[in-house]
Amino acid sequence: MGAGVVKKSGGGGRRGRRRGHSAAMSEINVTPFVDVMLVLLIIFMVAAPLLTVGVPIQLPETAASALPTEQEEPLTITMVADGRLLIQNTEVVEGELIPKLRAIAAERTSDKVFLRADGAIPYERVAQLMGALNAGGFNSIGLVTDTDGPSFGGDGG
Repeated sequence: MGAGVVKKSGGGGRRGRRRGHSAAMSEINVTPFVDVMLVLLIIFMVAAPLLTVGVPIQLPETAASALPTEQEEPLTITMVADGRLLIQNTEVVEGELIPKLRAIAAERTSDKVFLRADGAIPYERVAQLMGALNAGGFNSIGLVTDTDGPSFGGDGG
């Protein structure tokens, strides 16, 4: 970052520099640069998990395994415990859901949609939303749940 100073030992002759004078150092000190980079690395490592954006809901727990991932970013519909509907992270009024789903379905190559519904929502309401997704052009509906739920005598957990 800055030029340092190197003192040369006096040789005792006339050709040597006088005592107390110093020559400029031509080497770069990278220690401050490394210190700044390490601090930035720690800041990004701490901040990265906080950047995950999502709507906080309490998903039901099941013994189902995860679905394989695809090329296209999956469309996610979320129903929050208070009844609000979200497409990805955008809130949608209930009366505008099917027209928006039809517009989205026309632009997508996949008819797959993931439904995230809070566990406190009655099953009837979730079934009604699934019917609206089907009417909107999405025939392949995946229900998003948390793992470690009851296995009902199966092999998982």
